[in-house]
Amino acid sequence: MAVLKIESFDKRIHLKKIAQAVYETLNQTDDLKAEIVFHDASEMQKLNAESRGVDKVTDVLSFPTLDGVRGKIIKQKDFPLDTDGKYTFIGSIVLCSQKIIEQAKEYGNTEKQERDYLIIHGLLHLFGYDHEIESDKAEMRKLEKEILLKLGRKDD
Repeated sequence: MAVLKIESFDKRIHLKKIAQAVYETLNQTDDLKAEIVFHDASEMQKLNAESRGVDKVTDVLSFPTLDGVRGKIIKQKDFPLDTDGKYTFIGSIVLCSQKIIEQAKEYGNTEKQERDYLIIHGLLHLFGYDHEIESDKAEMRKLEKEILLKLGRKDD
């Protein structure tokens, strides 16, 4: 079985189940790789300003490497320059540690639940999903809920 491999600079976090749930929900078949990085609030604000022109702290930023993949099965043969041998690199997700803590309290989640949700959200961005218009937002939220249910969690 092919997998979505997640590389994280914080090796204490177990992400395999999350990655597999996203991978299966999106019917992926080839070996894919994503990177997850954690920043503090000041680093996240700077990165948000540099990448999006928004000078404020945000919870998650996604940097996809592939275009036009929304709703499609990603095949290595279609992205040979993004493949490092076995895995096709789909992008990076940057999470803000402080925002995870703040939002967990605000939404009544554990920090793990909030982190997991933001990872799912970020991965969906790497697969081309967004929430700029209402119909896209509804589609993305539906996928998030489906993935959370696969993980045994209801999204309240």
